[in-house]
Amino acid sequence: MLPRKFGLVFRIGYKRPGDNFVTSHLNYITMELKNTFIHHVYFWLKHPESKEDLQKLVEGLEALAAVEEIKMYHIGLPAPTDREVIDNTYSISWLNIFETSEDHDAYQIHPKHLKFISDCSSLWGKVKVYDSLQH
Repeated sequence: MLPRKFGLVFRIGYKRPGDNFVTSHLNYITMELKNTFIHHVYFWLKHPESKEDLQKLVEGLEALAAVEEIKMYHIGLPAPTDREVIDNTYSISWLNIFETSEDHDAYQIHPKHLKFISDCSSLWGKVKVYDSLQH
């Protein structure tokens, strides 16, 4: 179970034993993620002005969050920050936390993931993935 503190993290979810994903309305979570596999995907919509395309992509990601191997997820919009090192040109980010690399690999071939790609890949013009392990 995740440690709880007061606050709000936009669309973060986690799993509790015996439960499906639970949307968290915490302002912040302070914790170190040890021995985890982080999978962070950035999507650039083909039509970034389309609210319908954005909604369809978000709905696809929310359905994808039900994959059992995902322990935590976050669906995010670009923050209104402006510094030279920040790239906020993407439309949606999708962060997943897995317990193991094997869980990530199972997710990649999971039928819900393959359905998401089939249903939603026409929406994006570019996708960039950053995977990481603890150092």
